[in-house]
Amino acid sequence: MAWDEWEQIKAGATAQQSASMRLNQVAPGAGGGGVGRPDMASSPAAKKAAAKAIGEAVEPGVTREGKHAAESTNAAVKEFGPRDGHGWDTSSALKRTQETWEKQVRMLLGRLASERQALSATGISFQSNELDTTARLARQSRINGI
Repeated sequence: MAWDEWEQIKAGATAQQSASMRLNQVAPGAGGGGVGRPDMASSPAAKKAAAKAIGEAVEPGVTREGKHAAESTNAAVKEFGPRDGHGWDTSSALKRTQETWEKQVRMLLGRLASERQALSATGISFQSNELDTTARLARQSRINGI
């Protein structure tokens, strides 16, 4: 590679890096999400729809597929298991894998449930925070004659 080519590559990389590191200006387009990316804020309706989707589609799908995988693996464990006193090592390995899989499915379902609950409670949490802040400011305000 010639020296001139190397200098051009370095200059291009520096220009690209400096363009991506401009943090002191508003992102192009409406909102702060940048080009082609939606803004981080979402409406209460969108949060409600996401919570509904988690509860009605994602959680049941994870449960259904988790059971299907468990049934398939249990069948394989049985097939590779001991017959006439001998079995394959694959059987015990599949059994350990199945236990890990079931634990991961339970953890995922717990996480989905907490995300669904958080999405459902966001509006209430914001309202509670606003009321609490208003009450604390009112206690400390000199405008109210305190």
